[in-house]
Amino acid sequence: MKPQLARVPRTATARTWQYTALAAGAGLALAAGVVTAAGPWGATGQRTAERDRAAALQEPGGADHGRASGTSSRAPRPAPSAATVLADLGRTTTTVKTAPGEKPLTDVLGPLLDAPELGGSHTAAVVDVTTGERLYGTGGDTALTPASTTKIATAVAALSALGADHRLTTRTALEPDTRELVLVGGGDPTLTAHPKDEGWASLRTLATDTAKALKARGIRQVTLSYDTTLYTGPGLHSIGVNDNLAPVSALTADEGRTDDSSSGPVTRVPDPAADAARKFAGFLQDAGIKSTSPGPSKATGRALTLASVSSPPLSALVERMLTNSDNDIAEALLRQTAAATGRPASFDGGAQAVADQLKRLGLPVSGAVFHDGSGLDREDRLTADLLTALLVKAGSPSRPDLRPVLTGLPVAGFTGTLSTRYADGAAGMVRAKTGTLTGVNALAGTVVDQEGRLLAFAFLASGTTSPEEAQSALDRAATTLAGCGCG
Repeated sequence: MKPQLARVPRTATARTWQYTALAAGAGLALAAGVVTAAGPWGATGQRTAERDRAAALQEPGGADHGRASGTSSRAPRPAPSAATVLADLGRTTTTVKTAPGEKPLTDVLGPLLDAPELGGSHTAAVVDVTTGERLYGTGGDTALTPASTTKIATAVAALSALGADHRLTTRTALEPDTRELVLVGGGDPTLTAHPKDEGWASLRTLATDTAKALKARGIRQVTLSYDTTLYTGPGLHSIGVNDNLAPVSALTADEGRTDDSSSGPVTRVPDPAADAARKFAGFLQDAGIKSTSPGPSKATGRALTLASVSSPPLSALVERMLTNSDNDIAEALLRQTAAATGRPASFDGGAQAVADQLKRLGLPVSGAVFHDGSGLDREDRLTADLLTALLVKAGSPSRPDLRPVLTGLPVAGFTGTLSTRYADGAAGMVRAKTGTLTGVNALAGTVVDQEGRLLAFAFLASGTTSPEEAQSALDRAATTLAGCGCG
């Protein structure tokens, strides 16, 4: 049976159809053998850890974008697993119909992508993930400003350079004889100082463990300093001070946010490292260790590591970055890619490292220009061909390490930056990374069509005048692609 798309009004009951479409689409695509390689995912494409967690909690499984994938505990619950809801699919009464007469894809997408809402320049590409066959293309090798779809490239580069299981470690080191305690930043952008760590590395835990180690040595007062030398170059992005991104530092807690949020724009502290060190000093005080006011320093090779905390695996950071379009994580992963490949851990070094890594993977990087990892730099350039190639690579059975690039994509009408879109379209059937800057709109991701094929697509538009109208035009194109059994 072909998957059907439910039209989803904004009601609590309608959410069931979002989950149904999501699970059915993922189940059909993965059953076709798109990604069945051995690794940390089961044969259904569900993360093994998520499956076990769902069973333990007696909750439905599916792609978990709550705690396990890095979003806050307030995030939507996981979608039901395909086995739970496929039986309900037959009760769908309203569907997006297959294109009349199964028209060629060019005839179906062409008019939609020529919409005036998409501005003066637009490019597109559609590729079958299983076969690698290009099904549609217009200007696919023309580089345009990609905005946040850049994060797809950043994710692939970081995962291939570091590995999906890599963790970022923050530690404390005691200098011999001087009793100088150094808080050493490991570049973990998800380090948190919140009372509830939600599974991320905790600055409070690090302080408690450090205090225990100091007391065991008879030390109750230290000179406190902090080390951010893992990263080099300017920390301030070219866009300047901005609520979308804190100054980039190897030491930061809660992304330098000035409220309790975990995603989205908010005022940031001007010096994330100093802010994190001050909080750490307070936690040490609570644990019975007095310290001086912290200042910058560098741990020597003779310093003894007292305690450490590590992030979840890189796969979780990638998923959180893509789902929430997290600029802070993106810029951290840019620098981590640089450090892992022998480049300076800076904006420039990271940009070169990402380009080098994609070239090593055999991806079509001609025309691509990187200046950051987040896509906030308007001088970034990517092609639709490269974006679809990145998604196809992430879906390859030979590269299970890249799978988080697909599982982290926001789900239409369900998670992340697509949670409020596709209310009357392909809710649950489209997974895509959004991209928005002034005059720029982009959408790149995957969709299951009416033939059960998993397709990768990328739509880039420049010169748009209304972001809302441009988003709607891109959403219509993706919805039509999902409802199409086109040749």
